[in-house]
Amino acid sequence: FLRLVLAGFERQSFADFEIVIADDGSRAESFAELKEIIENSTLDIKHVWHEDRGFRKNKIMNEAILEASTNYLIFIDGDCVPHKEFVCEHFENKSKGLCLTGRRVNLSEKISSKLTPEIIKKGYLEKKFFTFLFSGISGHSNYIEKGIYIKSKILRKLLNKKNRGLLGCNFSIHKNDLLSINGFDERYEGPAIGEDSDIQFRLELLNIKIKSLANMAIQFHLYHKIQTRSETNLELFKEVQKSRISYTPFGINKLDNSKV
Repeated sequence: FLRLVLAGFERQSFADFEIVIADDGSRAESFAELKEIIENSTLDIKHVWHEDRGFRKNKIMNEAILEASTNYLIFIDGDCVPHKEFVCEHFENKSKGLCLTGRRVNLSEKISSKLTPEIIKKGYLEKKFFTFLFSGISGHSNYIEKGIYIKSKILRKLLNKKNRGLLGCNFSIHKNDLLSINGFDERYEGPAIGEDSDIQFRLELLNIKIKSLANMAIQFHLYHKIQTRSETNLELFKEVQKSRISYTPFGINKLDNSKV
């Protein structure tokens, strides 16, 4: 998956960026292969790792934030291949006090299995809309319409008129705005909520707006089995909503939580 994702980044129209891989506990064999990928890549890649102690995405994401040398951050998951204009759209539409969020197409198992770095670099994902459409009609792929890249300013405005929820695998923000809420809350130790809903809620407490980049900042999500959503995360988020505290004491800077 990572080779496919990096192939997507190699063909970006906007090329002035670095990549920080937030590695939630790869084992030795994967670690060695990853090192080889980084050394042979034309991209500027950093690698942040911690040992495997279960799902600790938020913790390694916070470490990646500190490792990033730029003032603007784009977040993407390791199973999402970016459209050619993905980085450009996030960067060109950035604004202080604004968090941008795009959308993704969910590819079928069949389409995902056919992908190679070589065909991605040739623009396969942007050229095969009707293949994806047929897959969508047959019920294998979904959200195909989110893969249509729209250039018209009028249509962009109409499509992004209403507010959309922040998508954890596709959002961008000024680093200082994210630091203002102390990054990700590391108490969330399972997929969903902690990497998007929680972030959005706490940002909006500080009047940082969420702006949609639907049909602009596009990703193609590679097929895999759906992970079980954590009920513990849901209960934790309810507590956060009640407290209405934007700056989590369980984020990048660790506070004395006994005083909170």
